[in-house]
Amino acid sequence: MGNEDRVHYSSLARTGGRGSEELSQRSRDKKNQTDGLRVLLVDDHDLFRTGLRNLLEEQGVQIVGEAANGQDAIRCVREVAPDVVVMDLNMPGMSGVDATREITSFAPLTRVVVLTISDQDDDVMDAIVAGACGYLVKDSSIQELIRGITSAAVGESLISPPIAAKVLQRMRAVTLDQGAERIRAELSDRELEVLRLIANGKDNSQIAEALHISPKTVKNHISNILMKLQIENRIQAAVYAVRSGIV
Repeated sequence: MGNEDRVHYSSLARTGGRGSEELSQRSRDKKNQTDGLRVLLVDDHDLFRTGLRNLLEEQGVQIVGEAANGQDAIRCVREVAPDVVVMDLNMPGMSGVDATREITSFAPLTRVVVLTISDQDDDVMDAIVAGACGYLVKDSSIQELIRGITSAAVGESLISPPIAAKVLQRMRAVTLDQGAERIRAELSDRELEVLRLIANGKDNSQIAEALHISPKTVKNHISNILMKLQIENRIQAAVYAVRSGIV
């Protein structure tokens, strides 16, 4: 397996004494978060998939299938209806972007998290527009990947921080004033506040704390935002907000 396909999970290194006990407790906490989550792995490198499967299963994730290309991924989603698909982008035949677009069209409750070597702006934007709920590069830690999977499962999103910064910078360079007018016309003042916080990378609990409202109320606001703007997930909402110039 080449360096370009290796996910670096150095945080799983063994420690002794009290540190080992703390690591065990953290592992138990993560397993509680991932219990019952059904995940499909899609990557054309067999060794990478096997290693990733072992690491995720150690964290309590249930791997319900594997696929080596986009077409197999679509077939597996139809057969096993996973909660989350961990999707590579560059595969022979149907690409990860095309597979993501197809999956989100016929299985909207199945979330797609991209895990790839590419940090190119175009790949990120194509994946987000296709419906991906998260975008991570293959040097992410196991903790970041678990956060990405669990976030996607509950309708939230996670993008690798360096990639998120690049995307926001690019989007701010192509501000669309008409989009800002539409957003302000469609959304209430409170929904605008929530959207700005989403665009700044805040999760539901952080938004709730900032606005002094409950996480359930935040979730309701986000549902209304997605419905009014006719977009599929919070990543697309964040991109739309930045491109429209309201943040």
